[in-house]
Amino acid sequence: MSYAPFDWIDDAARRRADAGLVRTLRPRPAETASLDLASNDYLGLTRHPEVTGAAAEAARRWGGGATGSRLVTGSTDLHAELERELAEFCGFEAALVLSSGYAANLAALTALTGRDSLIVSDAGNHASIVDGCRLSRAGTVVVPHSDPDAVRKALRTHEGRALAVTDSVFSVDGDAAPLPALAAACRAEGAALLVDDAHGLGVLGEGGRGALAAAGLAGDQGVVATLTLSKSLGSQGGAVLGPARVIEHLVNTARTFIFDTGLAPAAAGAALAGLRLLGREPERTGRVREVAAGLYGRLTAAGLAAVRPDAAVVSVRAPSADAAVRWAADCRAEGVVVGCFRPPSVPDGVSRLRLTARADLTDEQIAVAVETVRRTAPVG
Repeated sequence: MSYAPFDWIDDAARRRADAGLVRTLRPRPAETASLDLASNDYLGLTRHPEVTGAAAEAARRWGGGATGSRLVTGSTDLHAELERELAEFCGFEAALVLSSGYAANLAALTALTGRDSLIVSDAGNHASIVDGCRLSRAGTVVVPHSDPDAVRKALRTHEGRALAVTDSVFSVDGDAAPLPALAAACRAEGAALLVDDAHGLGVLGEGGRGALAAAGLAGDQGVVATLTLSKSLGSQGGAVLGPARVIEHLVNTARTFIFDTGLAPAAAGAALAGLRLLGREPERTGRVREVAAGLYGRLTAAGLAAVRPDAAVVSVRAPSADAAVRWAADCRAEGVVVGCFRPPSVPDGVSRLRLTARADLTDEQIAVAVETVRRTAPVG
């Protein structure tokens, strides 16, 4: 008998192909004439000369990598400076920078819960939250999307440590969570609230301070935020923000912080430059929301089933998964790059295109994008 322990992979690949669910890597060129409405570069800072210059300077000064975990050799003055300024900007006592937003969610969920804890998670939460719930070993109850009453009822079933977790802005349809009502439910039941503000930072709140600032919850002693540095700040990495004692606890217990190599200095420098740019140019926040509203208005006027955006994400429903894939491919062929969400990535089973607004898009580019999406739309 031949030894072939990975033959099952061929069967799995065939099933994916039959279901039309094969994912493909497409390296993007450094320069392209295509119009990008798929990336998460909300404020248009990824190529800003101050951001790229800060990344280059950090690499020259501190090296190409962090060289070790944050607790060994991976912390630099840049990391500490970024954490101080992030916490101050967003209105929290302290912050902790990690290698990604994914790692930040895993850190917060696993370090703040345990076997005897309860996590109440929104059905629309990001995969990193889902995985964090699983790794935490806590009992997890998944509640209907954006339903504070369901959160409150689930919390009432548990005595002891409990935490509710939600995205601030959901990445599929771009709708915002009812944060004040969720916070009230948590307070009433003595639970903590964890909010992933990946899509809120730079887009919501005064000067882009995020969804928690907009909801009056920044600095609340029962609230912890996670976020990414890879969207509005034009860099890479993630962070956890909250009460100082929570951050100190994560430093001592969060495995994705303790055992992971620290964020590369270039990324920390770029994120710090992006944060300072946002502080100096708060008008970028208003512009990205204006672009999102413009996309939505023109798409719906063209007869497409767009979802009203609460932040920078504009979703357009497609009749089927295959139609969504073809639609995105046709847009790409016409020079407009858009996102494509389909099962199993979408919890409701509804496929859609996802367009992301950027503060640096012109009105002419918005018109071109909408006309391309309209012209290539599937029939039926």
